Amino acid sequence: MTHGRHRPQQWADRADVMRRAAQEPQPSPVVRPPRQRRKRCIVRSRLREDRGYTLEEFGERSGLSFRGLIYIEHGQRGPSVLTLLDIAAGLDVEPGELVNHITREESGEPESQ
Repeated sequence: MTHGRHRPQQWADRADVMRRAAQEPQPSPVVRPPRQRRKRCIVRSRLREDRGYTLEEFGERSGLSFRGLIYIEHGQRGPSVLTLLDIAAGLDVEPGELVNHITREESGEPESQ
């Protein structure tokens, strides 16, 4: 056995394997659609600001964390149903009113006051 040297047959075998691999059809690359930007937050900061609440005050009123509220307002996280209930309570609105507001925002309908 010689160290550092390959026998000619090993080179031939490797070359044959490489040649066959090059001839086999290759799977096409995965093409993913472009990443869509997230929709603007469903719970807009305007609801909070209209009532004069800072994020800190709103966090205390709703029982949600400051950071969590930022993520929700910026559309980085979607709130769960329970979180929406906490948000409605923090805004002093009925959950149905909050849902109606969100629906109007998404459809582009003007606010009815």
